[in-house]
Amino acid sequence: MAQDPPGGRLSPPKWLTAGMRPQPAAVPWAAVARASVALAAPLAVGLAAGRPAYGALASMGALSAVIGDTADAYRMRVFNIAVPQLFGAAGITLGALVFGRDWTAVAVLTLVALVSGMISSIGSVASVSGLLLLLNAVVAAGLPMPHPWWKAPLLLLAGGAVVLLLTLFAWPLRGGVPERAAVADTYRTVAAFVRAAGTPEHDERRLAVTRSLNSSYDLLLAHRTRRHGRSPGLARLIARLNALIPVVEAASAAKLRPTDRLGPLPEAYRAAVLTLADAVERGRPAASGRDPAAFLDLPVPTGPSERALDQALRYAAAVDAEPGSSGTAVPDRLGRPAAPGERVRRAARAALLSGASWRYGLRLALCIGLAQALVSVLPVPRSYWVALTVTFVLKPDFGSVFSRAVLRAFGTALGLLIAVPVLAEVPRGWWDVPTVAVLAALIPAFSAKGYAFQTAAVTPVILLLSDLLNHQGFGLVLPRLYDSLIGCAIALLAGYLCWPESWHTRIGDRLADAVADASAYVALAFAGAPGRDRPSRPRRRRRLYRDLSAVRSEFQRALTEPPPTGTRAAAWWPLVIAVERVVEATTATRVRVEHGVPAPAPRDVAAIAADLAALAEALRTGTPLPAPSEEVPAASADDVLAPLRREVRAACAIASPVLG
Repeated sequence: MAQDPPGGRLSPPKWLTAGMRPQPAAVPWAAVARASVALAAPLAVGLAAGRPAYGALASMGALSAVIGDTADAYRMRVFNIAVPQLFGAAGITLGALVFGRDWTAVAVLTLVALVSGMISSIGSVASVSGLLLLLNAVVAAGLPMPHPWWKAPLLLLAGGAVVLLLTLFAWPLRGGVPERAAVADTYRTVAAFVRAAGTPEHDERRLAVTRSLNSSYDLLLAHRTRRHGRSPGLARLIARLNALIPVVEAASAAKLRPTDRLGPLPEAYRAAVLTLADAVERGRPAASGRDPAAFLDLPVPTGPSERALDQALRYAAAVDAEPGSSGTAVPDRLGRPAAPGERVRRAARAALLSGASWRYGLRLALCIGLAQALVSVLPVPRSYWVALTVTFVLKPDFGSVFSRAVLRAFGTALGLLIAVPVLAEVPRGWWDVPTVAVLAALIPAFSAKGYAFQTAAVTPVILLLSDLLNHQGFGLVLPRLYDSLIGCAIALLAGYLCWPESWHTRIGDRLADAVADASAYVALAFAGAPGRDRPSRPRRRRRLYRDLSAVRSEFQRALTEPPPTGTRAAAWWPLVIAVERVVEATTATRVRVEHGVPAPAPRDVAAIAADLAALAEALRTGTPLPAPSEEVPAASADDVLAPLRREVRAACAIASPVLG
């Protein structure tokens, strides 16, 4: 007889329940206050003017802006709020024009869904813009909007403008603070990485450094592009961030130190990085005298790793002390970003020519078309909530479609539990203002906990604002639950099961590309004489780590899908970690060569690069891994490539059983 699992009871699989556990995150109190005021104020103005429906529409515009306000830097927040609002206004205009025209609405919303899906694949701002374009078109096609046609988009934009104004109030006082805070946080993350060198925490801290560097570079380089040049303050921050790269590389090399003989790295190295972090956050140099490295108080280096770390920290201190830096004296380790016009052209080409963009657009269009056709045919009250659910579930950057459908249903049920007493007991009128203020405050607080909890917070707000437009009261609750379940079912059937994309194509090919890039990086890392570092080397390394971070995120999404995709992703997950370790071992070995260890023979480097290239080809074709290019040489004290060779062999050993 079958026995229960440990604990004496059956439990659902982890891939099903992973998103139902709240994530540990601090409550963003400023965002909570901003959301409360931004959604309640337009509603209060509408009630005072005797036009509650106008107030509800403005509050819906504010809701869209609150959800889209995810950036840190003020200039980026303006861009992230304003651009999606314009798309949202276009969407509500299109939807209002086809209200009450069943099959015309089906055709128009299907076309809007295709456009929305295609532009959503360009980037984060385009993704939110595509979401609001479709979302507002669906709402306006299902609810009566005020006449003439321009009132609804104007009210929507007015609500978004309220959020924008509240966001910008602190800009004169805090301009540049978010950027400095982001770079300072990266310095502190690197300090923890330095302390963890050679310990069991090393890999975990390395991942944290990668995430923090990605975030800071995204913030600063996007900011620089929108400024059409470099301001002195921004250039100084970029220079300070660039100066961290040698510190990270040296900390990677410190992993190879014989800690049993030398012990852990001296605390002075970590303390020096923390001092620089405080200086970045204050916006003032750490050293006050002529010697920029006087405050470092570093010990005498005892090996190549410590020499590299000592040199990197002195370089970072020199950059920190450089007065009025324009950034010209500091090499830009990621290269210069493309001009805004070129970025737009690239984005347009990516949307129009990418097969993935067309597939997602067609998938979303099919699901929206089915949802609207179903609502038009079935003898039930018209409902925009079915298509609305499909829109949220198929959002491209929210994660797995399957898990989003489950979490959407779960979050909607939670949200309806909140909405039931509100719609049943709170009388319509001025009581709606404090009610919306309280419910709106929950949106930023719950959004930080996960997608299901964001859905639970947004659901009662949308229901309450919708009730001000169609006056159905408590009768909204159960229909919205049924509509959500129908929308989730459409997304699962037409948007997930009917598109059996090969796991190997979606994830395996991306991993194969990353391994091929690692092979090229190995060859590049040891090209040229020591002491003559090529500018392309650090750029290749940062790009490779960014690509691996994207692959890791894709795998983590796949792990939340049901078998066989989730099972396959779990089987390949160790290889993702192994490839990251190969890249770090390459960097660490190069750093040691730069600081006194004899350079490896080109033949040995070529053999390692060939093994990685063979692994990439096997991953891409799904064929068995060929035999290694050479036998592993006997370990010796002067074999500088031994750590790298060991990581490559480990990666091949992980891949061989799965490839068969």
